[in-house]
Amino acid sequence: MPSYYLHTGNAIQALEAIANGLSCVRLSTDLNLSERDFSLSDQCLVLDEDNRLSIDELKRIVKKTQRIYLCRDGDIDPLEDRSSGYYKLVPTTGAPLLEISGVKMHISKDTDPFASASEMAQQAVRKGDKVLDCCSGLGYAAIAAHRLGASEVLSIELSREVMGLRAQNPWSNDLGQKGIMQCQGNSYELIGTMPSTSFDSVIHDPPRFSIAEELYSEEFYREIFRVLRRNGRLFHYTGNPHIIKKGSSFVEGVICRLKAAGFRYVGKVEHLMGVSAQK
Repeated sequence: MPSYYLHTGNAIQALEAIANGLSCVRLSTDLNLSERDFSLSDQCLVLDEDNRLSIDELKRIVKKTQRIYLCRDGDIDPLEDRSSGYYKLVPTTGAPLLEISGVKMHISKDTDPFASASEMAQQAVRKGDKVLDCCSGLGYAAIAAHRLGASEVLSIELSREVMGLRAQNPWSNDLGQKGIMQCQGNSYELIGTMPSTSFDSVIHDPPRFSIAEELYSEEFYREIFRVLRRNGRLFHYTGNPHIIKKGSSFVEGVICRLKAAGFRYVGKVEHLMGVSAQK
């Protein structure tokens, strides 16, 4: 069945067109992947025969500025999950970002979440690589790695809630491409089951330190080092530097532990809020 994604931006477009007495309006209802014309009839936005949104319904969508609504089969539901914490997709001018309990999981300032994830992939991935993508989220970096010519991408995500939102996000559809394998599980546990020297590159985009301290540990970094082949590359998103203790910055601590795990050529990639390293 057809699905339509509405948010403050395109709901305002529809309301303005109705107010101006237009018979149709050009909208993106797939979160900025494409645009098409939709009819306006009887003071309603007509998506199809089963999905007609009144002025009042459009106004309710406008009020929720940081929310995306999925319109399908006559129903209008927010793209969110409140079963454990609060997970939702948030609209941007490009790909939607993932927000968990008020914390944005992507770089979005002055950029697009998909574009920033693609830049992260470019730091590590080369054509023909076998790639491990830890803490994959909506899968943007995994898709970018595949588009860069990776031969195989293993995408690991712990949260079932995130994977549920991913399945409803049109920007994540390419995770179904041949060569990308999606795995629900704990990266910290799963990496220990993987053969040594089995990947050419690793993208590591963990939750913040307070949630998943073990994913910033020297022990985990040693496992990444182990599964990488000779001269293998790592990009590790760290987020904004936080002070753990007086005189020691968070990113400097990450760099120190990566070096202790065996990595060389470890350096900051400031505009991506991360660190690159090579085995």
